[in-house]
Formats: sequence, structure tokens, C-alpha cells
Amino acid sequence: MLTDLDPRVSAHVNAHAVLGAIPALVDLAPDAQALLAGLRAPVVLRVVARGGPSLTLTFRSGGVAPGPDAAAQARRARRVTLLTVSPEHLNGVVAGTAQPVPVGGPAGLGFLTRVFVPMSALLARYLRPTPDDLADPAFARASTLLTLTVAVAAIAVVGNEDRSGRYSAAHMADGAVDLEVGDELRYRLVARDHHLVVDPSPTGPPRAALRFADLGVAGDVLTGRSSAMACICDGSLAMRGYIPLVDNVSRILDRAGHYLGE
Repeated sequence: MLTDLDPRVSAHVNAHAVLGAIPALVDLAPDAQALLAGLRAPVVLRVVARGGPSLTLTFRSGGVAPGPDAAAQARRARRVTLLTVSPEHLNGVVAGTAQPVPVGGPAGLGFLTRVFVPMSALLARYLRPTPDDLADPAFARASTLLTLTVAVAAIAVVGNEDRSGRYSAAHMADGAVDLEVGDELRYRLVARDHHLVVDPSPTGPPRAALRFADLGVAGDVLTGRSSAMACICDGSLAMRGYIPLVDNVSRILDRAGHYLGE
């Protein structure tokens, strides 16, 4: 059934959208930045699921970046790998119900316990905040921005990997679709040959856009606190441009929400 969730797709979402948001977490949250202060050299972390996705992140005292950086390529970085034996195993690790197999020696284990594990806990807190967390305006803003980052990445993953998502992507013409938040923020997805990618540095106008009135509306819609249809009716959520593109992105976003809420 198209309503069933595919564990392999869940693993891709967890790797590339959820864990892939760690660089954004560090940029947004001072408590995440503080965890990096003790790093004396870069650490390249690989998360690998046998038969599923892999993710590489480089941790430095100044931030986290996707992929191995120049220092890592020059063989000056420590390398740590978290192995999982299947997509289901990786999903359990992200859910906190399973443990990966760490490879990296004593220094690598120290990085995992002092940096990666507490940073993963922070990531979960920002993505699933309590009402008390959201009472802090700075925390609420960072949480919503991080949720947007995860949601946009998940749209691309689900559009490329999930059966239902691929069906929607198959009906998308080529072009850029922006998710806009007021006049301040925009996140861009690019459809080309029915394949979706996130454009981290968008330039020029999109072919279509889904516009949230402000960050509060975006957060409410993405977390299910408000109905997208109700927001369209009251004008706090609007569409423009080539509407079939927006319509299919909205369908994939809805499907991605099932994976993120799993």
C-alpha cells in the first residue's frame, strides 16, 4: 500500500534529512556550538547502513560541514565510522532503540561520547520541542528553522526514493520551487528530469513558490499544529507561479511528514 512506510526510505530520510541537519543545528544553536570547542583536529564521521544510505560529516571547532573537507583529504583528520547492519538498524539508532557499531579507536570513542551523542540529543530536542522549550522565543525560532531545513531535505529524499513520492515527482515539470517564509527566508528545491535536489544557494526567481506568512505559520504547518488548507483559506499560506509544481511538492511534503513523524 502507498500508505506503508519503506524502512529503506526511512533510513535515507534519517541519514540525509535528520542527521544531515547537524551542520544547521550548529549554526543555529549556541549549545551545539559549545560541544565543538574542545576539538583539536577535524573529525570525519561516516554513518553507514549496509544496503542503505551513508552520510559523511566533518566536525571542526568552528562548525560542521557535509562531506570530508580539505584537511580530511590531507589525512590530518581523525576518522570515525558508525556502522549499522541494515536500514532498519539505522532507523533504530536514530530512534534511540538500537546501538551502532563504532569504528575509530579510543580517540574516536571519545569524540562520540563527548560530541556526537550529546549533539544528537540536542538535535532531537530542537526537532521535537516541549511547550516549555517553545516558550523561549530564541529556541522556538531555531527549532522552526531547523525543522524547515529537515523538511526541505526530506522532500528531496522522499521524491527520489519513495514509491508515492516518485509518483508525484514523475508529474513535475523541470523548474525551481521555493518555500518562502515572509520576505526573509527561502529554501529551494529544483526538479530536473523528475529528480529533486536542494539548492543551497538559490539565485533568480523560481518557477513556483509556496509562501508562509511568517516563521510561526511555517512552524505550525510543518509540525501539524495548523492545517495547510486552513492557512490557505485565511491567506497565511499562499501559492504562486506554476501551480502543478507546488501541488506536487505539497503532496511529497505530506508524505515526508509521515516519515519524519514515524
